[in-house]
Amino acid sequence: MLATLKQFERAPRILRLNVAGHPVEWASWQEAVCLYARQIVVWTLGEPILRIRGGHSRLDGEQSHLDVHSIIACQGRVVEESGSVPPLTNSALFGRDRNTCLYCGGDFDDGALTRDHVVPSSRGGADRWDNCVAACKRCNHHKGDRLPHECGMELLALPYTPNFAEYLALINSGRILGDQIGFLQRRFGKHSRSLH
Repeated sequence: MLATLKQFERAPRILRLNVAGHPVEWASWQEAVCLYARQIVVWTLGEPILRIRGGHSRLDGEQSHLDVHSIIACQGRVVEESGSVPPLTNSALFGRDRNTCLYCGGDFDDGALTRDHVVPSSRGGADRWDNCVAACKRCNHHKGDRLPHECGMELLALPYTPNFAEYLALINSGRILGDQIGFLQRRFGKHSRSLH
C-alpha cells in the first residue's frame, strides 16, 4: 500500500544496492527521490511504498508522480565488499549480541551495556569486532583488565565480525520493512546470530 508524503514523516529508510545487487547503504526517501530524478535507479524490488506527486502537465492536465520502492539498485562503480569491515559501534555491537551480556546472559537496554574487550586493551587486545562483546556494567567491572578465565568468567558466544548486509540490518533495526530484512538476511554470514 502506498503512503502519502504526510504519512511518511517517520518513513522507513530505503535500502540502496549497487547494480550488482550488493547492499550499499540506507537512504532517506528524499535521497531516493533524487536518485530516481537523476535516473540512477536501474532496478527495484518489491512494491512501491511511497508516491510523490508532482505538478500538472500544461498539455493534458495530468499530474505527474514518482513511486519509490523500498529496495533500489543504482548505477555506479561496483566495489568488492569482501575485504571491507563494517565500523564497530556500540549500538551495532549490542545488536549483534542481541542486547545480551555475553558473560552473565542477562538482557539489557543499550544504556546498561558496555563494550568489553575479551583481551583487554591494556594487554594488547584490539578494538575489533572479533575481540569485543556486549557486557553489563557489573560483569565488565568484575572482569576489569583480566582475561575471562583469570576471573572465573566464560563467554556465552564467540565474538565475530558481521558482514556488511548484517551490519546494515543492525544499524537500522526496528525500522526495516519485511522485504528489506528478507533481502539482507539471505546475505548474512554463516556465524550470524541475527537470524535467530
